[in-house]
Order: sequence, then C-alpha cells, then structure tokens
Amino acid sequence: MSELFPRKQVMGFVFSLVLTAVALAVYFFDLSFAVAMTILLVTAFVQAVVQLVVFMHAGETGDKGSIYTNLFYGFAIALVTIFGTLLILIWDM
Repeated sequence: MSELFPRKQVMGFVFSLVLTAVALAVYFFDLSFAVAMTILLVTAFVQAVVQLVVFMHAGETGDKGSIYTNLFYGFAIALVTIFGTLLILIWDM
C-alpha cells in the first residue's frame, strides 16, 4: 500500500512550501541587502534542485549521468555568461 502513496512528491511539495516561506520572510524582516540576497539565492538554487529531482524525475532514468552532465554544463555556461557580462560592462576590463 505504501507504494501507492506518493511520499516523495508530498515531501518535496512540503519542502518547496518551506523554502517559499523562507524566501517570503526576507520581505517581511528588515535584513541587510547582502543577507537578503544570500538567503534568496540559496533558497532559489535549493528550490531548483528540488524541482528537478523530485518533480521532473531527473535521476530516475537510465541516462541520469547525461542529464546531470547537461545540467552542469548549462550551469557553467550561465556562470560564464553572467560573470563575463559583469566583467565587460561593470568592471571595465
């Protein structure tokens, strides 16, 4: 009977709600900019991982290695693009 109940999805949903509440708390508490942005970035990345693993079933197929490799590659390209843009436009290098 326990395999009929989607325990993993329910726990992922509850964890997503907790992460959303933490991110919403940043709005209501008087935090410094650096602390608020750190909390928001951490909750955003953890939320993305929860969505990928629990709800999009990224690790449940036979080609999970290629899925995670593609995710890592996309993340690396995004970081290079962001920091390259900052380097050129803001830091005047």
